[in-house]
Amino acid sequence: MTVNTVLTPSMTSSNSMSSGYCSLDDESEDFTFFTAKTSFFGVSRHAAKQNEAKEEDERRTKDLSEEDVRTRIEEYNAQVSENGMKLASDGAYTGFIKVHLRLSRPVTVEEGAGSEGASRQMGSCSQAPSESQEATDCGQSEKRTSFYLPCDCVKQLHISSLTTTREVIQGLLKKFMVLDNPRKFALYRQTHRDGQDLFQKLPLCEHPLLLRLIAGPDPEQLSFVLKENETGEVEWHAFSVPELQNFLVILEKEESERVRAVEQKYAVYRQKLQRALQQHGP
Repeated sequence: MTVNTVLTPSMTSSNSMSSGYCSLDDESEDFTFFTAKTSFFGVSRHAAKQNEAKEEDERRTKDLSEEDVRTRIEEYNAQVSENGMKLASDGAYTGFIKVHLRLSRPVTVEEGAGSEGASRQMGSCSQAPSESQEATDCGQSEKRTSFYLPCDCVKQLHISSLTTTREVIQGLLKKFMVLDNPRKFALYRQTHRDGQDLFQKLPLCEHPLLLRLIAGPDPEQLSFVLKENETGEVEWHAFSVPELQNFLVILEKEESERVRAVEQKYAVYRQKLQRALQQHGP
């Protein structure tokens, strides 16, 4: 699997450091079907049934014959000027998909070669503030560092029709030397329907290139997004002791930043009130 870096303008995001585990963080967007304009619970039953019907149609479409695959590849390649799909003699095919990295929490890499390698893979993207830590595993000392990946960087991967969602996630993490457990991440399909953005988590056994072939090359019809794997509750036992300690450091910094922001806010109010009192003085 080969990975190419495609840089896109960063999305607007908060400058404060956050581990993603405190109650003050923004609401998660990792619902099975979350729209940008309405909450998951605000979706009407009629709209939900329409979505289910469309998903059922797509599942039926996945049962493609060899002739259907050949025809769709020809149609797909006719719409792109480069990075088309290639059909092999055994019926498998290869092609490219682009994955948007939208991670709100820091990732852990081995300090030194690991972090430098991840930075090189990010190209000219600026590395976010990091926290260093000492990790001891099986008596061996290993120094790790955590940092935030640039928001909405796009990675182009060359995969085959046999590549699964699990392998795409593992390949991305291995390429950037990320030490975190792959189960902490999930690959989502993003689609646009009725003017809304919909996200659906892909099963680990899904084949992303097949979805790309069915949807065509238009990113408005389908795009892939790597995000945190939200399961409703944080599985703290899945983290190592150094990771948990690092989360505490990050939360303490976040707390200090918010306390400082509140103090500055009320200091400005106090100055305004004092000036007003002076103007009304005898």
